[in-house]
Amino acid sequence: MTMATEPLTAERILEVTEDVLRKYGPAKATVVDVARALGVSHGSVYRHFRTKAALREAVTKRWLDRTAKQLRFISEGADPQGGSPTDRSAEANLSDWLKALFEAKRHKAGDDPELFATYEVLLSEHSQVVEEHIKELIGQLAVIVDDGFRRGEFTSVRPDPTEVARALFDATAKFHDPQYAPYWSLPGVEADFAAVLSLLLRGLRVR
Repeated sequence: MTMATEPLTAERILEVTEDVLRKYGPAKATVVDVARALGVSHGSVYRHFRTKAALREAVTKRWLDRTAKQLRFISEGADPQGGSPTDRSAEANLSDWLKALFEAKRHKAGDDPELFATYEVLLSEHSQVVEEHIKELIGQLAVIVDDGFRRGEFTSVRPDPTEVARALFDATAKFHDPQYAPYWSLPGVEADFAAVLSLLLRGLRVR
């Protein structure tokens, strides 16, 4: 075992755990593997994360938070590429947010399959980490929807922004729910997404 050369922090453990999960996958990766990669005893890891499940949840939360942060910029009216908030329409923000969510999930499924598999495991277990992630995403959508109501851009027979946000999230589930991940790489998926998005936006616009 190589001795650790830097302080053992929770963040450092999570960084290495991501690497271990990518190497072995969620089914085979162990705390001992993480400790070995860090050059410490497994007891040292347990002092920061009391169980393997807690470590797995923490690393997944860290992974999901990166997506939530990216999307938050759009929900606050910023350009999708980052930068300062602009006076963009609520419809543009909604469209860009849903597109960014689809691209983020598809990117994670295709380019980071082991961590995506960990996310799927937690989803199947109804993990609080996943529930909080979904709640965060719906909250961001609600901000955009509420902005559309206030600007007079959107109309709805159910004007509660959170209810509308949840309906939008559910209506686009095929493009962000992990159970549909195999579909995201098929030909024509972009056209399918565009059709659903167009229908949703038409439904929200003021007549």
